[in-house]
Amino acid sequence: METKPSLDGLIIGSGIGGLSVGIILSLLHFRVAIVERNTLPGGLMRGYRREELDLPVGVHYFGSFGEGEPLRRMCDYLGVTDNMAVERMGCAGPIDRYLFDDFSFDLPEGLDAFAAALGEAFPDDRRPISSVVENLRTLSGLQKSFALFSPAPLAIDPGLFAPLGAYLAGMNCSAGLRSVLGVSARWMGMPEDQCPVFYHHLALASYLLSSWRLKGSGLDLAAAFVSRFEALGGTLLCGEPVTEILAPQGAIEGVRLASGRVLGTPRLIAAIHPKKVIAMLPEGAIQPRRTRRVAELAETEGLFALNATLDAAAHPALPYNIFRLYSGREGEIVDGVFYQLLRSREGRNLLVAMTRSPYAEWRRWEQTTTGRRGSDYDQQKSSCAERLLRGAEKIFGSLTGAKLVDAYTPLTIRDWVDSPEGSPYGIMRSMRQLPVAATLHRLAPAGLFFAGQNALSPGVLGTMLGSFHAVRQLIGPDRFASEVFERLVKGPEK
Repeated sequence: METKPSLDGLIIGSGIGGLSVGIILSLLHFRVAIVERNTLPGGLMRGYRREELDLPVGVHYFGSFGEGEPLRRMCDYLGVTDNMAVERMGCAGPIDRYLFDDFSFDLPEGLDAFAAALGEAFPDDRRPISSVVENLRTLSGLQKSFALFSPAPLAIDPGLFAPLGAYLAGMNCSAGLRSVLGVSARWMGMPEDQCPVFYHHLALASYLLSSWRLKGSGLDLAAAFVSRFEALGGTLLCGEPVTEILAPQGAIEGVRLASGRVLGTPRLIAAIHPKKVIAMLPEGAIQPRRTRRVAELAETEGLFALNATLDAAAHPALPYNIFRLYSGREGEIVDGVFYQLLRSREGRNLLVAMTRSPYAEWRRWEQTTTGRRGSDYDQQKSSCAERLLRGAEKIFGSLTGAKLVDAYTPLTIRDWVDSPEGSPYGIMRSMRQLPVAATLHRLAPAGLFFAGQNALSPGVLGTMLGSFHAVRQLIGPDRFASEVFERLVKGPEK
């Protein structure tokens, strides 16, 4: 069946990745639509509401949003900055507080401050600290200059693609220094023996440039992106799952929705998990070898999270995050819990707690759906939540009067955004998987592009970089250089 194109481009998925692509293409005068399987847009960026409280899911804090910094420049280009209600962290203290069994470390804002804090905490590690900070400065500079998108070849030391664990061990780091430096890898869902130094340093450098929280909610953040997209003429179709990608002659011709409706387009940008994309393609559209390689890609570790309200007088909001961390003999991070204590309302503050939770722990309920998993699942959730709250008492003191508002598991994330195994950060970009994960854009058929966190790297910054990267592939490097890259580098006109 021949499908007449009615759109210049179509995007599957309305998370921050899909919406960013939609805005960029609209600014370039493409006729664009975004198709979203859920009834509301925003993906994990949006968060959700319980008991009149806005609860975060995918955006707890982010880096590089200061004036002239990479995330800020991308948001300026998109035209969403003025509608993003944010507050800066680290201005009068740390960004993060790391609590280990036998010591603590406060992560400050700024590379110089970070180097000084490391030197004070680990005076015998001067040489490895100097080497790490020098590499962080290099990659921070690459971020600021948007070197990934530069017409000039990207020059990166191959040594930065070594596993973080081997990199740190090779410098004879103390166990304490290794623990501090390993936190960012674990928080990307990877053990340090699999995390490329390159990704670790990019993530850490972005937060050291500047770190930020939302003043409002993820609902407000999603609304800012949606309203900008629609103001530019983009079409948003929610509650319209894509069931089939049409590519009968080895090239994209459109999609078929669950309703049977067909949308024609020669360009499809998938801001969803690649495994889900492959399942929608016609048989033979991709070489079996490539299909098998993508199917075998491991996912980042799942998360268990809770949201509870506390008495605000007894537990005032904290301007920094807390990580309770557990290290092995060599200093490698083996487990941890992330906490935020946020301002809420009516004399109550919101405690957010998150920890790793492998999908295998929840596999017995794999065939169930949200709200229909049974009492044994609820009991398991309650047991996990109780353990997290007991652990929180060791940090925050007695939590008498705490009220558990909600908790969620990898199955919740799986059902919400259709991420295999409930992976919060998508494909694990480990050393072993990097060759396949980095070449997703080479998948046939013609006219198919990938955006979102699986296109480049996870996190707000990584996801948005992936969106610009997808557009570069779609319009070509020359047009991208003249119509997008120059504006990113120069910043908005005053």
